Amino acid sequence: MNPISLDEALASFDALWSPRIVTRVNDYDVRVAKVRGEHVWHVHDDTDEFFLVLDGELHIALREPERSVLLAKGEVFTVPRGTFHKPSAPHGAHILMFEPGGTLTVGDRHDEVPTHVDATAGHELG
Repeated sequence: MNPISLDEALASFDALWSPRIVTRVNDYDVRVAKVRGEHVWHVHDDTDEFFLVLDGELHIALREPERSVLLAKGEVFTVPRGTFHKPSAPHGAHILMFEPGGTLTVGDRHDEVPTHVDATAGHELG
């Protein structure tokens, strides 16, 4: 095991909304992603979803109660399980997510997935 540079991990790929798994903690994946534009409305029925903004700004729209959360660099937010949400980054952002291994980026239920969103459980780094 060697230390992992998040800057190097993010520099190793260009795809947007396509997270890379940088490490695992017990049964959880630690993923980084480059994001720009809008994701898709989705919900994780059985797990919370943790976001940390590494660079830029991330908006997270929530349905119930209807509101929007704005995260700046260095800020974290956890979307509670069962909450429909839609991340977006109008000017782009780099984010870190922490969620159970195998969790799909589009959740358990979602709107139609646009072509720019990678419906995956994360890709191995490198």
